[in-house]
Amino acid sequence: MKKILMLHGVNHNMVGQRDPAHYGTVTLADIDARMRELGRELGVEVASFQTNHEGAMCERIHQAYAEKIDAVVVNAGAWTHYSYAIRDALAILTVPVVEIHMSNIHAREAFRHHSVFAEIVKGQICGFGVDSYLLGLRAAVSAVSAANG
Repeated sequence: MKKILMLHGVNHNMVGQRDPAHYGTVTLADIDARMRELGRELGVEVASFQTNHEGAMCERIHQAYAEKIDAVVVNAGAWTHYSYAIRDALAILTVPVVEIHMSNIHAREAFRHHSVFAEIVKGQICGFGVDSYLLGLRAAVSAVSAANG
């Protein structure tokens, strides 16, 4: 069975509690459950990881490389806009990486308009709330299928 890794970034442990205008009231546990459910429907296993520590995120990405994970969906939160360490870790991967965001980062503060990951990811999905995660998983599975012919 194909394995997809869902990476949640800084402050995502507070999803459902912080800034409900942008992120709603759904919790990270709810998102992970929906990802696993959709994964079962799509015939893939979804593992999730969340951290508020940049080095831990890089180490989990390195671990994903060693585990030969089939694809990664990443919502790195604020790290998206400035973490070259996470960008470089993601660039090590030889599998599809899909960047997602619950809010439309291009309709928010100017500093959020730029993603340091943009040049290395397969694509970006943003602005659809929880559905951004589900669309990202579908995109990752599709990219894996296309890569495997």
